[in-house]
Amino acid sequence: MLHPPPLRVLVIMPAWNESETVGATVREVLAQPAGYDVLVVNDGSTDDTASVARGAGATVLDLPYNLGVGGAMRAGFKYAVRHGYDAAIQVDADGQHDPRDIPLVLNGLRDADISIGARFAERGDYSVTGPRKWAMVFLAKVISGLARKRLTDVTSGFKAVNRRGLAQFIDHYPAEYLGDTIDSLVVAIKSGCIVTQVPVEMRPRQGGTPSHNPFKSAIYLGRSVFALLFALTRKRSALPAPDPVAGV
Repeated sequence: MLHPPPLRVLVIMPAWNESETVGATVREVLAQPAGYDVLVVNDGSTDDTASVARGAGATVLDLPYNLGVGGAMRAGFKYAVRHGYDAAIQVDADGQHDPRDIPLVLNGLRDADISIGARFAERGDYSVTGPRKWAMVFLAKVISGLARKRLTDVTSGFKAVNRRGLAQFIDHYPAEYLGDTIDSLVVAIKSGCIVTQVPVEMRPRQGGTPSHNPFKSAIYLGRSVFALLFALTRKRSALPAPDPVAGV
């Protein structure tokens, strides 16, 4: 039986002032047996994020100023396409995404174009409360209906894409905080991308300052609904021929 050739996978790590954690996270990813390439997208950091990441062994793409995670990820996706990668996966620089789960999320690409590492899928004890929880439940129900598949964590940043997903996200990955996960995901589904999810376990943040605070949580629900409604009005886009990733 012939086996597919080894696939080139790029781990994209958006980082804004993550000098405390990015080095350890990069080293942990590089220590995985599969030998992934790591691209740290330094999102206009004012600390030593870039030098720490380089010292740990990552390739670093420096953005001139802070674009937000959406802008950083779009830059990373473009890098992946230009350098011929077969798949890309986002891993946060703060250490919350366990690098040991990267193969699990990538395996979802055997039958899908986008594979989400889901935090609320019967693994681990990660939880949210208040407006953020209401928004996540609402978004998951609506997008599950669009995808015709039960999805529990559509706002997860721990997700992998194959070449079809990369082509879609390069064109439709906005820089808004919530839009990077909702708008682009909805358009991808409407355009024919297959989405799946894989249970993963989140870890405590290893250092630095969380991006959420009570004020942001209070407006999360309103922004969620707006982003979803906007995404539902957007037109679908043409996709390359189906390209599920086999043998990851």
